[in-house]
Amino acid sequence: MYIPAHFTAGPEVIDGLLTRPGAANLVTMTSQGLLATFLPLRYDPSIGEHGALHGHLARTNPQWSEPAIGESLVIIQGADAYVSPSWYASKAEHGRVVPTWNYSTVHVYGKLTIHDDVAWLGNQVRRLTDLNEGQSERPWSVDDAPERYISGQLRAIVGVELVIARIEGKAKLSQNRPDKDIDGVVAGLEARGQSEIAADVARARQEKPQRDAAS
Repeated sequence: MYIPAHFTAGPEVIDGLLTRPGAANLVTMTSQGLLATFLPLRYDPSIGEHGALHGHLARTNPQWSEPAIGESLVIIQGADAYVSPSWYASKAEHGRVVPTWNYSTVHVYGKLTIHDDVAWLGNQVRRLTDLNEGQSERPWSVDDAPERYISGQLRAIVGVELVIARIEGKAKLSQNRPDKDIDGVVAGLEARGQSEIAADVARARQEKPQRDAAS
């Protein structure tokens, strides 16, 4: 991934994207070409040097049965948004501004392992469910469903585990703009109801002086 120095994601951004509930794209190179699936994943930092990502695929999905060639890739996406040049204070000063897109993302590379063990799958599904139900007032548990029904559902999936070898993170959040332009971006995003990425841009601005001083 192309990452200019001022858009390098720090450890907190990377950890936030890895640990928050959500789904990501699993991409594998196979003898049949590239295969990709969008699926929910859970990060387990206790495995290997950099942790692992756990999820599952439908048994009818051919991606799991086509052996991956070399490293596999998971692309995790944070909030993203169009940035209008009309939000920049610089527009009124000299007009030399253009649209752009703000976003945060991590590319996670590693060895993909397939798990077809019911115990592993049951544990993974419970942990993934607990992660995503964590903010619910009335969280649903796998054990709320009949055991026979859950057993049938587990037979319909296979587990995937990406043991992480390396991570690349990018946070393109207007760090290359003057502070007055960043203020305009935050205000513009908030006015459009995109509060999550507005908060990301504001947070990146706070970290900007620290990075500038260190560089």
